Amino acid sequence: MINYRKYISGITVLATGFFLAQSTVSTVLYSPNFDNQKTGLNLPSPSVAIEKAFLSPKELVDVSVNTMMADPVLKNATWGFVVYDPKTKKVISSYNENTPLVPASTTKLLTTETALNLLGENYRWMTQLEYSGEIDENGVLNGNLYIVGSGDPSLGTNKAGAWSYREIVSDFISGMSREGIKKVNGNIIIQTALFKGNISRLPENVVWLENNNYYIPVGTTREINPANEKLIVKKGNNSTLDKKYFYVSPYANTMVYAEKYEGDGILTTKLPDAPAFLANTFRASLVKSGVGVTGKVTPNMTDATSGRKMISVYKSPTLADIIYYTNQRSDNGLAEALLKTVGFQKLGDQTTESGRIVVNEHLKDVAFDVEGLNYMDGSGLSRSNKVTPISQVKYLTSLMNQKYYKTYFDSLPIAGQSGTLKTMFVTEGNGQIFAKTGTLNKVKALAGYIKTNSGRTLVFSLLVNNYAGSVSQVKSKMEKILQPALDL
Repeated sequence: MINYRKYISGITVLATGFFLAQSTVSTVLYSPNFDNQKTGLNLPSPSVAIEKAFLSPKELVDVSVNTMMADPVLKNATWGFVVYDPKTKKVISSYNENTPLVPASTTKLLTTETALNLLGENYRWMTQLEYSGEIDENGVLNGNLYIVGSGDPSLGTNKAGAWSYREIVSDFISGMSREGIKKVNGNIIIQTALFKGNISRLPENVVWLENNNYYIPVGTTREINPANEKLIVKKGNNSTLDKKYFYVSPYANTMVYAEKYEGDGILTTKLPDAPAFLANTFRASLVKSGVGVTGKVTPNMTDATSGRKMISVYKSPTLADIIYYTNQRSDNGLAEALLKTVGFQKLGDQTTESGRIVVNEHLKDVAFDVEGLNYMDGSGLSRSNKVTPISQVKYLTSLMNQKYYKTYFDSLPIAGQSGTLKTMFVTEGNGQIFAKTGTLNKVKALAGYIKTNSGRTLVFSLLVNNYAGSVSQVKSKMEKILQPALDL
């Protein structure tokens, strides 16, 4: 942190000389008549000019941090900041760099990198249509159809270039036609090695409603019409001073308390069980196209796979595509699915807990500074997540030597240009900051890379908890903290 005493004397003398020598300019700058004019001139104040003339870029960064410590938006907040040089492996400027803070969606930096490291950027999820039994001369399949899923988080969503349910169903029906199947004398069976049962609870302390989004755990849609899923809102006792709101998941008999409700009372949810929805849509489309199905859609994990024949296979977008979409849009559903996928690939069990174990082990393997780390979910929705700014920058630095670094770097939103950073740093810093954002109620986070005006690449972390004022106000303060770093 900067010590003003070492600069104040020199600046005072220089400032005096500056104002005496530039008295005409000063008079113009601060003329009351001039203040009332509308002009296209954008002249810096004398104090700003002096700062830039006589303080180094590093000192300007330190001054910016010190100034923000007294700012009304941040003075009572808990926040930390680090700018780090990946070449020298040294901290350039910092504040509370070792303080564990809620990282919000910058948690996705850990989740997506772990997936890239363990699965590879060309990894794809497969959803296969198979059949058992025989097809007679009339085109009747005396056997079952099988939809074999692999936990594809993009299935039917159009996300990252994924096909819609309609497109997948159309491809499956074309495959049926190629096989000469005109009727199915059997069931459509859902088989997936990943979804071994309903996962009825989210990680502890998860924000169920944040910025008008409603998050539910993975479950089954077999008995539920997604169009009828609603958010249930109940007010507390009117006699109490504070009104309480509760959110009930249609998939779990769990009531969750929240401090504040900002929605309109009715929010539709996302489909958590894509294979079941795909299978039901497929059956309905078969019947509509004249292909009768005598049986029903049913899950069955124990059917033998021997003797089956492949009809069609749908491949998801690559993991690189999925991660790009996840980080650009800060997609919570995809992030949680990535967490469960790495858990399954390493431990054979697709649960949040398995994913957490795998991610934490991976972080230890890459020498992540786990002091102060609490990794609770893949998306950053849990307020129990904690990380230190210094661990984030050292981690991001270590990734610069990985073979998938370009894919990872390219997935990050670009200041003023793309993703969740499109509306920040629109003037200064536009196209120079590449970072993951994070937002929860009274939490704002930003971590990533800076391309400075001199051509250096620096790494930074800025985590703000419990700030005062609005989201736009804290975003403005974050911009002011980071902008001097562009001149480093």
